[in-house]
Amino acid sequence: MKKVKLILVIVFCVLIPLISCSSDSGDNSSNNKPSNLVVNTEIVGLTASLPNGDGSGVVNFIISADNATSYKLLIGTETITSTSGIVSHTFNQSGTNTYTIYVSAYNGNEFISTTVNLTVYVTPSLVWSDEFNVNGSPDNTKWSYETGTGSGGWGNNELQYYTNRPENVKVENGLLKITAIKENYSGSAYTSGRIVTKDKYSVKYGRIDIRAKLPIGGGTWPALWMLGNNISSAGWPACGEIDIMEHVGNDLNRIHGTLHYPGHSGGNADSSSILISNVSSEFHVYSIDWNASFIKFYVDNQLFYTFNNGGNLPFNQPFFFILNCAMGGNFGGSVDPNFVSSTLEVDYVRVYN
Repeated sequence: MKKVKLILVIVFCVLIPLISCSSDSGDNSSNNKPSNLVVNTEIVGLTASLPNGDGSGVVNFIISADNATSYKLLIGTETITSTSGIVSHTFNQSGTNTYTIYVSAYNGNEFISTTVNLTVYVTPSLVWSDEFNVNGSPDNTKWSYETGTGSGGWGNNELQYYTNRPENVKVENGLLKITAIKENYSGSAYTSGRIVTKDKYSVKYGRIDIRAKLPIGGGTWPALWMLGNNISSAGWPACGEIDIMEHVGNDLNRIHGTLHYPGHSGGNADSSSILISNVSSEFHVYSIDWNASFIKFYVDNQLFYTFNNGGNLPFNQPFFFILNCAMGGNFGGSVDPNFVSSTLEVDYVRVYN
């Protein structure tokens, strides 16, 4: 019995300090913990007409909390620490994007947190372009010719023979001119031009603008498009194809934006179209906005198609450009018997980050 009492006394003596320590710790943490966390943000250049800022991407944060000794912001994968609560951050992703910012106020190991949602506009930066300002052949550091009739009329039963002659492809007065001509040439009834940036320039993601005026006439099939760099090893459609703009003269003024990839190619491609005016008498800007989440298609900044991109699709690798004007074929259709010649004119190709 005495042994039992002795054990109880020892246990009681051991527990008393632990209980006291735990209680004291709780009181101290309560006293140290920050409270009343407030986050004020200023998107630089924000006005009624620029609701997401002036394009600089700069956002100023003023953070305060009672009993706080430091602050942390988590922006994407970047952590920013401040003792003053005054932080300036520059967002770099081009275009208009929405971010969730995690903000915490600390005192030692004690902290409180909140989130702030911001929509910020960043002006895209030009990373590559061809303005076609030098008369003669296209710049051979950027473009090369693809000539001939290809396999099976470039796989589409097209009727033209692509040449590297100035009659079919030239730069003149600030414009690239690709001219389709009715003429007998190497067994074909028409000639035209097709130039590519393959092995010279390719791009993965970004904003792409191409300003062009399209040829006219039944059977014309101009295209401003892209193929995956791995086409030689993967083949088509596994490499992916992005048709920024296609137009057929037999359906005047209808612009197509299309994506080809396994299971969705040829007549089963993912596509949409928009009807505009004066495609052959006026210049228009044909664009895509491309990232890991989506590919958006525009004409003159008017959105007409959004495609949901994903990691299992081929549209997450570098692509090169192709500019051409086909005649007839599976999509171009019947050629007007009165067709003589017509020209695809391209003012510029511009790539933004």
